[in-house]
Amino acid sequence: MSQTNQNKTYNRIVLIPTDFSEVCGNAISHGIKLARFLGYKATILHVINQETKAALKKKNVGADYVEWRLKEYKKYYEKKYEIVVDTLAEEGSIFTTIHEVAENLKANLMVLGTHGKQGLQHVFGSYAMKVVSQSQIPVVVVQKRSFREGYKNIVFPVNNDLEPRQAVQWAKLMGKLFQSEIHLFLSFEKDTALNSRLQVITKQITDIFTDEKLPYTITHAGKAGSFADQVIAYSVYKHADLVLMITRPNVDLPGFSLSAWSEKLMFNDSQIPIMCINPVDYGYYYYEWSMLT
Repeated sequence: MSQTNQNKTYNRIVLIPTDFSEVCGNAISHGIKLARFLGYKATILHVINQETKAALKKKNVGADYVEWRLKEYKKYYEKKYEIVVDTLAEEGSIFTTIHEVAENLKANLMVLGTHGKQGLQHVFGSYAMKVVSQSQIPVVVVQKRSFREGYKNIVFPVNNDLEPRQAVQWAKLMGKLFQSEIHLFLSFEKDTALNSRLQVITKQITDIFTDEKLPYTITHAGKAGSFADQVIAYSVYKHADLVLMITRPNVDLPGFSLSAWSEKLMFNDSQIPIMCINPVDYGYYYYEWSMLT
């Protein structure tokens, strides 16, 4: 099993890329408030690429405009929320520079604004899935919905894939931070073996929540309809503030497209924030059972 990031030291930083659009402004507000709750610093990043240069030329302004915008963010949010806000302007490709900055900063978490599936601007839209799928750290994808009072209701979808337990550590952190109720939403599995595996996974998760004294509920998906659609409908019903989602790049399960599932949740019409977690760590606490199966 991969041990990537297993002993890595992080610097308690929330990284927030921006293209200076309205939806990214909301992502900055969301990320700043989240960083404040976590006791982290925030770093606001703008990647200077061809789109930036074209926009600057159209506005008839120089590169110092980018620095000015970032400094305005820093001044405003540090004063309003009394947290440390750093800013960065880096020239490069959004698909590599964002992740290079996250790696260099040793950021813990990223907050990414997206315009949804249609009518998108450059990175923070149609290419958001690519940014998310390549991230070594969890990414909270937000649209226009505000942070509100934190993540009081968290929906945690669970299917027969082994990886959902990697979201447990973040469910624990957010659950304790916001005194949340965590709603486990279990996929329907008609296959006996897959259903048995789902029950094992669920028991391991609930045992951890019980040990940590985290309140949780369990609800089963219906037999008909896509699991992603049911997760969204259930999240709306529970007034969810956050949905935890495992994204496994370039991997699909038999009869279940993870790429389609990821896009449907990320760009949900209800604009519920989605925490996307790529499984890169394999802690024995979550996976020791797999040695016995």
